[in-house]
Amino acid sequence: MRDAARRTVVIVGGGCSGAVVAHRLASAPGADDVVVVVVEPRPEIGPGLAYSTQEAAHRINVPASKMSLFSDDLEDFTRWLATADLPGADALDANGDAYPRRAVFGRYLAERMAPLVRSGAIRHERQRAETISRQRDGGFDVRLEDGGTLGADIVVIATTHPPPAVPQALAPLVGQPGFIPDVYVAGALDAVRPTDRVLIVGNGLTAADVVAALDGRGHVGGITSLSRQGLRSRGHAGMAQEPIGDFTTAPETSALALLRRIRRTVRAAEAVGASWHFVLDAVRNQGPEIWQALPVSQRRKVVRRLRSVWDVHRFRIAPQVEAVLERRSREGRYRSLAASLEGARPTSDGLEVAMRPRGSGAIHTALFDVVVNTTGPAHRSVVERAPLRSLFEAGLVGLDEVGLGLAVALDGRTLDKAGDPVAGLYVAGPLARGTVGELMGLYEVANHAVAVADAVREAAGEVSVSPAEVRTKVAAAPPDAHGEPEGGSRRLIDLVTPLANAKPRRLPASVVVPGTAPDA
Repeated sequence: MRDAARRTVVIVGGGCSGAVVAHRLASAPGADDVVVVVVEPRPEIGPGLAYSTQEAAHRINVPASKMSLFSDDLEDFTRWLATADLPGADALDANGDAYPRRAVFGRYLAERMAPLVRSGAIRHERQRAETISRQRDGGFDVRLEDGGTLGADIVVIATTHPPPAVPQALAPLVGQPGFIPDVYVAGALDAVRPTDRVLIVGNGLTAADVVAALDGRGHVGGITSLSRQGLRSRGHAGMAQEPIGDFTTAPETSALALLRRIRRTVRAAEAVGASWHFVLDAVRNQGPEIWQALPVSQRRKVVRRLRSVWDVHRFRIAPQVEAVLERRSREGRYRSLAASLEGARPTSDGLEVAMRPRGSGAIHTALFDVVVNTTGPAHRSVVERAPLRSLFEAGLVGLDEVGLGLAVALDGRTLDKAGDPVAGLYVAGPLARGTVGELMGLYEVANHAVAVADAVREAAGEVSVSPAEVRTKVAAAPPDAHGEPEGGSRRLIDLVTPLANAKPRRLPASVVVPGTAPDA
């Protein structure tokens, strides 16, 4: 049952996105008017899948100075680290920047959330949500795995990405010893022996984590990581510098023009001794506005043709992980291969994988003892899993048009099967990436979660209305400066953009590229 006197907000998912939304709602002025419930099966709110790993080699992949639960206080985690009773010498790189283990950041998140849980400001429902259904009065029922039901005036979906899909070429290996379809399953790497021949399918951050984790466990066999383009995640720049480049003044409206503009800026930066890192930082910071300027057809082109290149430059590996990859490469125990998968089969000697090297017409086969799938989330399958399946079947959520998650309005609400915003049903975190744009790093995730929490807080003071009523009200509203109904879908981007463009705490700029403008 819902609280008759207060609005009830149920947040499904208690990882970082859900934690930021819950903290913002529970600590805001007038928070006593709202009941905040977080449905999260893990013992604590905050760590989620990303930061609950206990693998020693898994580290945050940006300096601690850029990690915080609070988007308006980027130094909070750094201050916590200074006072926490933790061994930290191995977390520092050559420049003195801290890259602690991911579990350390998870502990920080849990400790920051714990007081609100203990006080009752946030109720932690330690279960999984099985279904979410609409009530006749416009609210929602969230059914839990124990059969109980939570009544909610507003629901925020803050669940993580779905696990990776197994590539069709590897389907014959499913269920075979040595095949690891999802490395995020607890103990997934435990059966790998020190001398096993390992193939990692995928070449991003997760693949790098697997190499570092196996190395830390004493693995000495050969490791091959395979992807179509053979690109592996880059490391960080050797110095701190302000972001370089202006991509929002007369923003590009095609993927090709955007790519050319980025390349021109990189060349200009290199001409004065600056690294590409700082140009990509500017693209990341200005991501929401860049993304909104692109038509949907061009967003699809970016995802289809440029995503792998963007990911390896944008998602950089921690120096400790980079050092492992470089050392193993020098030793001949790690290589990155550009090839496509053609097939696989189990044999008495191991797992045989057929592959076609890039630029070659010939198919080669090789034997491995272990094959690890790190191909990234199967975004389209998110609506096939509980609890989103129930909302999808009811027509209250759908997939976005570019293949990155759920279809959402710019104010954070889900879009129903007719493409209309659903009153009281929001998405916070990476599942909204297809609409918002850059929404994977903690900084962007926290900013987005804050914006969604503020939208929820505003909506909590209103009477729930049906999607049809929303359509009527929006259609009747006068247009704003963007030609859209006032208070309509521009709301979230107006909230997110200033935060996304806020200048991170960095060393003073030493390079300004002629013809470009550093982020401000």
